Amino acid sequence: MRVFLAPLLALNLLAAAPGSGFHTQKTLPIGGPGGWDYVTLDSSARRLYVPRSDRVLVLDLDGKPVGEIQGTDGVHGVALAPALDRGFTSNGRSSTITIFRLSTLEALGQAKATGEGPDAILFEPSTQRVFSFNGRGKNATVFDAATGNAVGTIPFGHKPEFAVTDGKGHVFVNLEDSAEVAVIDAKKLTVVQRWSLAPLQDPTGMAIDRTHHRLFIVGGNKLMVVLDAITGKVLATPAIGAGADGAAYDPELGLAFSSNGEGTLSVIRQEGPDQYTVLEQVPTKRGARTMALDEKTHRIYLPTAEFGPAPASTPATAAEAPKPRPALVPGSFQILVVGR
Repeated sequence: MRVFLAPLLALNLLAAAPGSGFHTQKTLPIGGPGGWDYVTLDSSARRLYVPRSDRVLVLDLDGKPVGEIQGTDGVHGVALAPALDRGFTSNGRSSTITIFRLSTLEALGQAKATGEGPDAILFEPSTQRVFSFNGRGKNATVFDAATGNAVGTIPFGHKPEFAVTDGKGHVFVNLEDSAEVAVIDAKKLTVVQRWSLAPLQDPTGMAIDRTHHRLFIVGGNKLMVVLDAITGKVLATPAIGAGADGAAYDPELGLAFSSNGEGTLSVIRQEGPDQYTVLEQVPTKRGARTMALDEKTHRIYLPTAEFGPAPASTPATAAEAPKPRPALVPGSFQILVVGR
């Protein structure tokens, strides 16, 4: 189980010392109305899927428009099944899943989630199933990717956030309000393990090293937890920036990343057996809290925008959010490209 550490450490030292070398290479001006959430990158097709409130923008990796997927009310994320020529969007406000054709971006239909507020969504290749994680419903709806038919519901009793798969029949999902990871048997559709993430609070983004069985999970108290994906043991808790909502892992470089809404990208390197340290806090921009990694080019794409003053709080808005969010400057939506 530990034989990989020496060659991995050597690779890391060659690839990322003494600093990471990452910096913002360019900014892609996109514009248009709407917020954003999880971006999804298809390295083979050189496409970036960007949720924008009621539609998904499809861009090439130079930021040029390829097309749009319409009718995705409250869209949070996109899952891809290239071998089936299918894509799936999680639509939080309508509690639906839009099914579309990857080659043409044609909408093929909508499926109804079995819980409210679909958020994260992923395709699990060994079972050919799509998992929609329903935040308000505190469950997951599972669909057959080929037919779009629902095949089951998995209750959690807590709010699911982001999820990843090992590609071999296991799905790992953060439970935000209980600070746990639930391990799902993708074939049986049951939760087989629950692992505490203490001292992490409010887990959000997650990434996976499938070769060495490591999960990288970021949260609200400026920590990343490195978790053994077989035993559930917490191996390390390196410090990251504030406002983290996304995580990524580059298997060739052996680096983990956290995208932080404060305007930094945390770069984490393995120093030895179960020892991880912060290599660098790379400046990005305020609001750049989610990201997508291109494993071919080692570039990271982070959506953000310009922000104005927060609107004044009213009794109605205070009931939903004690501190109003800063206003988005119209037409300022952009994507940062960070690389070496």
